[in-house]
Amino acid sequence: MEDESDDLRNKLKERIAGEITLSEAPGSSMKKWRELFGVSQVELARSIKVSTSTISDYEGNRRASPGAGIIRRFINALFTIDAQKGNEVSRNLEKFNAVEKSPFYSIHDFSSPISGIDFSRLIDAKIIANPNYLDSVRLFGYTFLDSLRVILEISPNEYPKLFGTTNERAFIFSQVSTGRSPMVVVRVAPIKPRVVVIQDLESVDKLAIKISQIEHIPLLTTKLTTDEIRVRLEKV
Repeated sequence: MEDESDDLRNKLKERIAGEITLSEAPGSSMKKWRELFGVSQVELARSIKVSTSTISDYEGNRRASPGAGIIRRFINALFTIDAQKGNEVSRNLEKFNAVEKSPFYSIHDFSSPISGIDFSRLIDAKIIANPNYLDSVRLFGYTFLDSLRVILEISPNEYPKLFGTTNERAFIFSQVSTGRSPMVVVRVAPIKPRVVVIQDLESVDKLAIKISQIEHIPLLTTKLTTDEIRVRLEKV
């Protein structure tokens, strides 16, 4: 079991390193992972023995792209600090990193988080419920879901897999007739997305709206296709 955990952890480190290295804005990617691990700039700077302003400059993409040595120290620092706090973040990330691809949902992460307002604008969304909550939402990614297949085929213990690395994400449902079923699933689930989007739906069921209000989850609709949404969000 220990060897398996070490293997998952090493794969996760490789994933983080690869994302930072290949990113057009590596500093933004570093910031995303630091925030996902819940590590402050001060903690990180102290761990890798640089100034806080240096961390800020990297994250603001004001410095040249970090070299392999900096990236290695950065990643090791995140895992070391998390270990001091009980390994909660790394254990969750390892579990999600091991998830196989599914034919009825797909998980996508942003290189850096965006606000709920910016997200809604990017996908030409109509806000059905809880517009005020979009101001405080920061999204690290999104998950496309085939509503019918998720409801019929996914088991309760598999539900957390839909969140990828974090629940700070939007769920985008397709194959929806009224909007009720996806929101009922969200209502009874132990983990909630920060935003729910329903594709190509003219009228949303009143119960779906009521659930979103109870859960304080912004409910949006969009007429964009999955491909159109993906193209727009790939620019983030």
